[in-house]
This record gives sequence, C-alpha cells and structure tokens, in this order.
Amino acid sequence: MSFSNADTGSKPADPYKEENKNDPELKEKVGDLVKFIESCKFGMMTTRIESSGLLVSRCMAVAAKEGGGLDLLFHTNTESGKTDDLKSDPKINMAFLDGQGQWASISGTADIVTDREMVRKYYSPTLKAWLGDLGDGKHDGGPEDPRIGVIKITAQTATYAISEGSLVSRGYQVAKGTVTGQAANVNKLREITEEELQQCKSVQ
Repeated sequence: MSFSNADTGSKPADPYKEENKNDPELKEKVGDLVKFIESCKFGMMTTRIESSGLLVSRCMAVAAKEGGGLDLLFHTNTESGKTDDLKSDPKINMAFLDGQGQWASISGTADIVTDREMVRKYYSPTLKAWLGDLGDGKHDGGPEDPRIGVIKITAQTATYAISEGSLVSRGYQVAKGTVTGQAANVNKLREITEEELQQCKSVQ
C-alpha cells in the first residue's frame, strides 16, 4: 500500500530523487557506503519498544565491522532497554549523518551476542566508564563481565546520499533551483538492495 496526494501525470512526482539518483557499479556503491560510515563513527540505532510499539533511537558508536564492512557491531549492556527491544523484535535501523548533510540508513536484523570470545575480541577498556564496577568481583566492566555483549546488525538494505561537489557549488545548485524550479543536483543518492548485499557478501 502506498500514499499519494497528487497526480503529476508523466512528470516525476519526486524530481529531487530523479535528479540525484546514482547507480554505479556495486563495488563502488558498497565502498563509498563503508567509507562514509567509517568517517561518522557515531550513529542512531532505532528499535521498537515491545510494550507500546513505538520506535526509539539511541546514539551508538560502531565497535567493529564484519562482512566486508556491511555488518555492524556495537557494544551493549545486555541489561539495557535496547536488548529488551531486540529480543521482542530483531528488526533494526542504523542511521548516520555528518555535518555536510550526507547521510546513510541501513536496515536489517540484529543479534545479541554474548559469546565471550567475541566480547573479548572487540572489548574496549572504556566500557568500564559506562557499566561501572559493582564491586562484587564479577560485574566489573571487564571483558568477563556478563553484562557486556555485542549487537551485530546484519544489513539487508541500505540507502545513502553523499555530496557531489563543494559547499559552494551545492549552494549554487540550491539557489538555481529556487529561481528556476529545477530540482537541485547536490547528492549522489544511492540504494543497495538485499540481493546486492548478499552478492557482495558472497564474494568476501
């Protein structure tokens, strides 16, 4: 089911998307996405609250990447709200945004990993600042603390936009569009399908 509030006939109803969509070779699309995520480091993780069905987003730092940089890993306190959300509904979105307005949205499913080998592999001493030391010799914020887990997002689709040209040139495009009514060409708007992601991972 889709929503529409207009009939534009043969003309595109979303000229911005038509003007900016960009579909290079898969290797380039994936490479540019991975590079952009690396430049951001922090992103917003969106999950669904079981009791209300509402969505909630939390700022998260990427701890590591797997699957050629497409599957994202994050440290978590296993006793937190986000793990409760993911237990009831593993579907997840991770969004990134930088100061230039470039952005990426990755949708997929999440697993809560408590395997000690993986936790040790990606452990960071800074986790102690977030979990604290409860003074019982077990819950100390160290790599053996059972509260420390890893959220692994297996990406299924991705959409992102990276800027084309300088801030000056993009500003000119926006100003030109304001005067002429022509959609501004300011981004490379790209989509990576589930099939493309599977194809990319299969050759890793």
